Amino acid sequence: MRHVNRNDSRGCVIASVFAVVLGCGAVGPAAVWAGAPTDAVKSTVTQVIKTLEDAELKKPGKADERRRTLETIIGERFNYTEMGKRALGAQWAKLQDRERKEFVDLFQRLLSSSYADKIEGYTGEQVSYLSERKEDNYAEVRTKVSSGKAEIPLDYRLISNSDDWRVYDIVIDGVSLVKNYRGQFEKILRESSYSDLVDKLRQKVDKGKSGPVEGK
Repeated sequence: MRHVNRNDSRGCVIASVFAVVLGCGAVGPAAVWAGAPTDAVKSTVTQVIKTLEDAELKKPGKADERRRTLETIIGERFNYTEMGKRALGAQWAKLQDRERKEFVDLFQRLLSSSYADKIEGYTGEQVSYLSERKEDNYAEVRTKVSSGKAEIPLDYRLISNSDDWRVYDIVIDGVSLVKNYRGQFEKILRESSYSDLVDKLRQKVDKGKSGPVEGK
């Protein structure tokens, strides 16, 4: 299976792309056709940058507070329930509400571990907004992440939530984050059980580790 963090000539950009995904990049000019979905992504970018540049939160002993602040900002833009539902696939319909809530919580914590690690290692990649496409209550905002070594296409897929837009998937260099996890989850479900999947997720987040769920 192709993983987002594959080791190739552009790995140096992908290694920190989560930081850009979550707003930690210098922003290029907005496309003239940008609408509400693009504005929603940009608003989160602004909040995250402001938090990262906050001198008070850079002080020793403030790391946990800064991370919690970032998680709150990002959580307000990401629809983790929709992400979890799509990542789990057909198994989602078999779960009770309590089980769904537990799964989404674990999945959110897994993603939080991933981006929290990357966000601290951000090295100045630039993000430019390219275009926006809307269809009913779905939208896709296409961007490009650039560094001195490579350019990576980065697309946000959003769904409208009342009068707001929330991210439910991210496509990095042609690889869907949700599809990537769904492949991992389906493999575990096929070879074992849903209980085993939950145990693996719980072990991963309890140890504060990111990366593939199948990994140790």
